[in-house]
Amino acid sequence: MASSMPFDEQAARRIEAVYASPDVAATRAAVLGALEPRPGERIVDLGCGPGYLTRDLALAVGPGGRVHALDLSGPMLALARRRCRGLPAVGLAAGDMTAFALPDGSVDAAVAVQSLAYVPDVARAVGEIARVLRPDGRAVVLDTDFASVVWHGRDQARVDRILAAYDAHVAHPGLPRRLSRLASDACLATVRREVVPILNASFRPGTFAHGIAPFIRDFVVGAGRVPAKEADAWLAEGAALDAAGEFFASLNRYLFVLRSPG
Repeated sequence: MASSMPFDEQAARRIEAVYASPDVAATRAAVLGALEPRPGERIVDLGCGPGYLTRDLALAVGPGGRVHALDLSGPMLALARRRCRGLPAVGLAAGDMTAFALPDGSVDAAVAVQSLAYVPDVARAVGEIARVLRPDGRAVVLDTDFASVVWHGRDQARVDRILAAYDAHVAHPGLPRRLSRLASDACLATVRREVVPILNASFRPGTFAHGIAPFIRDFVVGAGRVPAKEADAWLAEGAALDAAGEFFASLNRYLFVLRSPG
């Protein structure tokens, strides 16, 4: 199994809307700043989703470079193809992060944003990153530690039950804690680590919290982990807290810069 959660067309469009938020745009900017893509480089984007970062990478490497973008979800790839239309540097393909069709040492850089945590055999996926990087190549990995999620509620016990149930949407909800060891086991050095937080003090369209909340609701209900009535009451509480000026939600994403031996 290559991913712990498939994304159908509806889910892909919801994720696309969340990724358009200023909160996630700031995360992409942090990733690009850490990766420093250069004209003419070859880069692999692992779990490209709707293609926002793929497009940014393609513009950075220019027509003389190449961005190999992989995702398991057909609907995600369809969104990425539309977003990257007209960019000759982009090659999009359905791809498994534990075995992608690139030669050894064939890329200058790799990026995996909010994707490694979905891969059950994450050690193998990190090994694949190491395999395709050229000597002294670099990778940027960013994932959330879901234990860092803080979501205020008047019924805090209900919030905690919903967030605990949502952890099941990834294979590794605490991946950042293990990533440096996984990288070391794959002969990649961790040269930089930093936290990339998201903080929302309102529950309004355009915020990360507002965008992700319906996705959380549908997952925990669809998986049979939380009754629909309870999840719907949680969603309604978000709007009520916002109206009272009391909404608060935050999470930490952790960014790692890895490097292959020179």
